Amino acid sequence: MATWNLTEMNRHVLICNGSTCMRKGGEEVTQAIRDEITKLDLDAKVHTTRTRCNGRCKDGCVVIVYPEADWYFEMDEERSKEMVESHLQNGKPVKEWIAYERSGDGMKLLNNRFKGTEKGEKK
Repeated sequence: MATWNLTEMNRHVLICNGSTCMRKGGEEVTQAIRDEITKLDLDAKVHTTRTRCNGRCKDGCVVIVYPEADWYFEMDEERSKEMVESHLQNGKPVKEWIAYERSGDGMKLLNNRFKGTEKGEKK
């Protein structure tokens, strides 16, 4: 296992590898993001982590970028590459692919995405 030096890191990308997102191309999205980060020489500045389910299965494949807290939806290989260049390299989030963004003390739903079940509410 690696122990990375994160002193230059300024963004953390969480890539959903839960079962629904994996069926929706999670492995391909993971590799496309990592390959594009390497291609653009962003390895020291961007750290990626595969996650389990992030609880937004209808939005799969989900990719979350911190510190902005932008939740990308329906990511595929092409969108992933474009997101890396626009957001991670140039600091311009791709707003039309974001389901949630940080807003004040909470999160704001964008792009007419399905709101989902309220936290604490029985399904």
